[in-house]
Amino acid sequence: MRKKLFSIGAILAALIGLAPSLVMAAGVLETYRLAAGAGFVPSPERGAAFFRKPFGHTPGMPACTSCHTDNPARPGRHAVTGKTIEPLAPAANPARLTDPAKVEKWFRRNCREVVGRECTAAEKADVLAYLMGVR
Repeated sequence: MRKKLFSIGAILAALIGLAPSLVMAAGVLETYRLAAGAGFVPSPERGAAFFRKPFGHTPGMPACTSCHTDNPARPGRHAVTGKTIEPLAPAANPARLTDPAKVEKWFRRNCREVVGRECTAAEKADVLAYLMGVR
């Protein structure tokens, strides 16, 4: 199924002149937009604000920027383990946001650690809209 999605995404990308990774990321974003409810429109501005908001749930990781830096086009470093984190922005890392299962896995884990709860579909859509626009 994943190969079929990637193939369809690659064909669409070629037809409309976008990088295949951006088409795949747009598919993940659309899944969250639909889950957020009828009429929901993802906002890069709300996504940027959420990404930078200090939640303070976990000491040392008050916000997404604690590990991913203020610029998601740059590599980050895990605030606790020190492990290097590849850039989140698809413009800097074309493999990002292309695998729906990985996106959901990391949202689930990171939202619990940073926000203190699971993020809503609307919050996820907003953050993806923001990340997809970062150059």
